[in-house]
Amino acid sequence: MTSVDDALDLTLLRPGDAGYGDEIAGFQLGFAQRPAAVVPARSAADAVAAVRYAAAAGLPVGVQATGHGLPGGYEGGLLVSTRRMDGVAVDPGARSVRVQAGARWGQVVAAAEPYGLAPLNGSAPSVGAVSYTLGGGLGILAREFGYAADHVRWLDLVTADGELRHVTAGSDPELYWALLGAGQNLGIVTELEIGLVPVRTLYGGSLAFDGRAVDPAAVLRAYEAWTRTVPDGLTSSFAAVPYPDLPALPPHLRGRYVVSVRVAHTGADGDRIVAPLREIGPVLADSLREMPYAESHTIHSDPDFPHAYYGDSAVLRKLDVERAGELLRATGPEAGPMCVVQVNHLGGALARPAPNAVPYRDGRFLVRLLTVGERERARAVLDPAFALLAEDTLGRTLNFAFGAGDRNTGLYGPGTRKRLARVKETYDPANLFRRNYGV
Repeated sequence: MTSVDDALDLTLLRPGDAGYGDEIAGFQLGFAQRPAAVVPARSAADAVAAVRYAAAAGLPVGVQATGHGLPGGYEGGLLVSTRRMDGVAVDPGARSVRVQAGARWGQVVAAAEPYGLAPLNGSAPSVGAVSYTLGGGLGILAREFGYAADHVRWLDLVTADGELRHVTAGSDPELYWALLGAGQNLGIVTELEIGLVPVRTLYGGSLAFDGRAVDPAAVLRAYEAWTRTVPDGLTSSFAAVPYPDLPALPPHLRGRYVVSVRVAHTGADGDRIVAPLREIGPVLADSLREMPYAESHTIHSDPDFPHAYYGDSAVLRKLDVERAGELLRATGPEAGPMCVVQVNHLGGALARPAPNAVPYRDGRFLVRLLTVGERERARAVLDPAFALLAEDTLGRTLNFAFGAGDRNTGLYGPGTRKRLARVKETYDPANLFRRNYGV
């Protein structure tokens, strides 16, 4: 226990201390995090003490809940680990849930499910709910309900002056606006309240095709054409994944180049809507079905074990299927590093204006490229691939900048950047919060 002053006592773990390695370990294993000290926070009071200590010591501050999507490796500074702050409390009458900084989406889904309610979570239940929401939050029901950030009612925030603020759209409109979409470098959000939606079941799953038997570019062309016909209440994505030949994988995936379309829909006509997709060709697997919302994580079946990865994203005004076909060829099984391509259909409720900083609401598609392995080798594949999309690219997304901490361009448009800079100058003029440890 390190005594900071008469008013502050907090636990500081430094390199070499027992528990330091466990505290800095996250889901993303590709980058070394070596902060000068770590505070294992258990409460908002711990977060306040940590910020006051860091300000007095002249240390930059970062926050880590689960360590998904790290933007890069860091040395020095103070890391506030919030994973122990994992409280979740549902108010079924208000259709809302209070979520602490370290809680994961799987916990929130489980807490809301008995009331026939659902959060606007993403595809992976192990992702931190608060940090995901601060980055916007593109979820599995996004086209029907919008970004998770659009549903936040209030946030409790420790600012650089070491004060705990209760932030609402009425009390601090500029700070509220900036936190939702760009909140990782404005303070430590210790808790927030977010609205839930009345969803108990959904129609969802995936259609998987053999990418060596069916042309992946043809599947993508069919998918893009199909998205022009679907209702706003249907959210979907296209993916192309060259799976390694590993015994741990299911037999139908092992060593295959799998091209799939994933779907989530709360309406009753799912089979009719997806019928054109089933005409693309013979499928490896068809998991489309009516399911409890608690099983929604099976739609994408994201890896649930820590690993090393690098990736980035591009929000597109339109999807040029010919250029996208070139991208698939450049990132396929022969590309070198294993490269995962995901194309999210945007629009619908995502295009509606909201009082927050989530950018590029006029985007039609989001392309995400992710590689497994060493960063420089990965960029040799990804940079030319993104260049193919440059003509139609509006920008990038904060939550999907995996290992791209050296690239801050394109995350926001010029007007949003200027407005964010004014908020930063007001609440963190010394730039105390400049270590983004990901979602």
